[in-house]
Amino acid sequence: MGVDFERELKRLLSGDLQALVKMKKTCSGLECLGYSVMERYPFMVVRGAGSFGVDLVALRGELSFPIEVKSSIHPKIYLSQPRLKEQLGQFMEDCRKANTFPVYAYRFKGFRGDPWRIFTLQVGGLRYFSRVLNSKIPSMKPTRGGNYVMVWEDGMALSDFLLEIKNIMREVEKR
Repeated sequence: MGVDFERELKRLLSGDLQALVKMKKTCSGLECLGYSVMERYPFMVVRGAGSFGVDLVALRGELSFPIEVKSSIHPKIYLSQPRLKEQLGQFMEDCRKANTFPVYAYRFKGFRGDPWRIFTLQVGGLRYFSRVLNSKIPSMKPTRGGNYVMVWEDGMALSDFLLEIKNIMREVEKR
């Protein structure tokens, strides 16, 4: 089932018109506007392989970021299993080395409207668009036990994230 959501997100970010129309059917007007951004500013999206790799990598001009896709019928996802904690640590280290930031895309199953929420972890020393976007996306919260949790309602709607991308792309076009 998780692979289906990876493919859905890949199609949305790639500007696939069928996927965008399908998503917009249950979205509000503002959410639809966000998804429409991908018609003009699509990403090249590559699916990753392997359990410790990232699920997707989105590329567009000077902007790129790796994406780990999660889905649940519950409003919270805890990253507390040893394998997930190890994956998160490696993800952060790889992002630091590459001057990019980690993106966690959380798909709330069965939600009508924009079901996707975006989270990140703050990465110091980023430059350019990566720094701007990393600062605007909500960070996952650590629990008292040191594990991270994604609370769906605290994330940034994917449609809002795509509007931020539009603003950045317009700035690039002015140069």
